[in-house]
Amino acid sequence: MPFSRLILPVVLALSGTVAAIAAQPAATPTVHISNFTFGPQVLKIRAGETVIWVNDDDIPHTVAAADRSFKSKVLDTGDRFSFTFTHAGSVSYFCSLHPHMTGTVLVTAK
Repeated sequence: MPFSRLILPVVLALSGTVAAIAAQPAATPTVHISNFTFGPQVLKIRAGETVIWVNDDDIPHTVAAADRSFKSKVLDTGDRFSFTFTHAGSVSYFCSLHPHMTGTVLVTAK
């Protein structure tokens, strides 16, 4: 059997796998609140992306930007808060109930 007849099915199978992988959407940037920390403490995203904070802790927390660009309601266990960052820059945030809890979102241009 010619080599090209053996290789063609393999190439076609792999191209379908690559296309399927490329078609999957990127994961939404997420910060988990756990054990009185934001994780990751520094998150890098692009302008236009939305970040989701999830309270995995067993006590309430908030997410508040130091520049006052956003502030969540009090988040109980399992609650989520999201914010879309439209401009490049560094945005520091903290928990207003526990101010020692801090984090930063580094936003790069699109």
